[in-house]
Amino acid sequence: MRVATACSIALVGAEGHLIDVQVAVSKGVVGTFVVGRPDASLHEARDRVRMAINNSAPTPDDTWPATFRVTILLAPADLPKSGTHFDLAIAVGVRAACGAVPPASLHATVFIGELSLSGSLRPVAGVLPMVIAAAARGIRRVFVPESQAAEAAMVPGMEVLGMRSLAQVVAELNGEEVPDAAPVAGPVRTSLLPPGRGAVEPLDLDDLDGMEDAKYALEVAAAGGHHLMLNGPRGAGKTSLAERLPTILPDLTTEQALEVTALHSLAGLLRDGDGLVHRPPYFAPHHDASKASVVGGGTGRVRPGGISRAHHGVLFLDEFPLFRADVVDALRQPLESGEITLARGEESATFPARSMVVLAANPCPCGNFSASVTTACTCLEPARHAYRRKLVGPIVDRIDIWRDVEPVSAEAAHDRFAPRVDSATVRSRVERARAAQAERYAGRSWLLNGVVPGPVLAREWPLELDGQRLLDDRLRDGSLTRRGVTRVQRLAWTVADLRGVTRPGPSEVGLALRLRTAEPLSSDDLRMAG
Repeated sequence: MRVATACSIALVGAEGHLIDVQVAVSKGVVGTFVVGRPDASLHEARDRVRMAINNSAPTPDDTWPATFRVTILLAPADLPKSGTHFDLAIAVGVRAACGAVPPASLHATVFIGELSLSGSLRPVAGVLPMVIAAAARGIRRVFVPESQAAEAAMVPGMEVLGMRSLAQVVAELNGEEVPDAAPVAGPVRTSLLPPGRGAVEPLDLDDLDGMEDAKYALEVAAAGGHHLMLNGPRGAGKTSLAERLPTILPDLTTEQALEVTALHSLAGLLRDGDGLVHRPPYFAPHHDASKASVVGGGTGRVRPGGISRAHHGVLFLDEFPLFRADVVDALRQPLESGEITLARGEESATFPARSMVVLAANPCPCGNFSASVTTACTCLEPARHAYRRKLVGPIVDRIDIWRDVEPVSAEAAHDRFAPRVDSATVRSRVERARAAQAERYAGRSWLLNGVVPGPVLAREWPLELDGQRLLDDRLRDGSLTRRGVTRVQRLAWTVADLRGVTRPGPSEVGLALRLRTAEPLSSDDLRMAG
């Protein structure tokens, strides 16, 4: 009996596991048997790999061992395996077990790629997180489809060999001259939009007239990583505000960029030639989106949803009361913990989901009700009440900042002397506030005020005594819950960081309370913000 071992990676959520693909070619009942908890795509790999080896064999002696028993074990055997990316490791293992490849050449090497019947190496989703997992386990060489070599090379210290075919891989392992092969086209992506449509114009806070109250709320949210709720009639500018939130967020760090790019790779969003994602992502699903689309899931391999694709960025849920109840309930965990765990049968997958969530809602079903113009609304009071009732409960209690957005008047829109600020200026203030937080929380597992555990915040970074009394009074009269008190404390620290104050006092706590309870901000609040 001849045995050889090649390595590949199994992805369970965003976590990669090193898999030994052990191939034994022996006498016995002729056939090919895949064991080790494979899914349907791996059972189909038997036929794909067999034909790929036969069609790329240079001589008849190099074809599939059709008169032997071929046993393929994916170890560890208790871990579920899925995906077509195991094809290359299986094929190389078979060639090594048949003596066509030196077994020693497979050492400390990971093989990733799907094989076509002709032996071409096709791209697969999730290459970057697989290579990251391989590097974490001491692997320093990886074979991937040629079109994904740049993606794999994002991992520092990794020797990446991009190949077009199985024949090229075998030649490289044997130290022979690599033969020519036709380029393999990646997945075909077409758009239904005509040329020139769908491009996003550069956005800037300076584009928006007025709304100084809401703009400052955006700045506080960006500085501390706080979740935000925007209420107001349609056309008031809620979507415009949310779309500009990423423009005031700092660039991602190298570690964050790798995390986000790996998640986009898992979701199949990376295109040929795409590099690291350096800017915070933005994802805005329609209110009719499924639970799998927003939080993750799907058939076959569990894939990350919108809240994970927006990791370290912004998830915008417009028309929030119209989202399905199962989607809303599923947001509880990621809003609190910054990660989402999806369980399906015996399989459980966890994805990071540390995104800033922005919710937007109209004051009524028709969207025309306004504090200043009530006659435009055609909704009956029971309908308005039923609509607004959806904005209570455990989800909205996890939102830090509440703002009411009213349409900008014609006079304010044409006021040439009104204060204006662009995104670059606000982003510089956000960066300074985040730098203060990074220094304060150095050596901790969190970076921003919005995620600091409440007990730790109260114990190690308490408010000034007068500021704490304000919160205690609100807690006693029932206008704040315990969770609300914690969120105001976090907001107070973010306001202090933006102001350059070493410790929040009554002024910072009072402003944090107004941000939390949707009370209007005073002119003094806005003057100190600038």
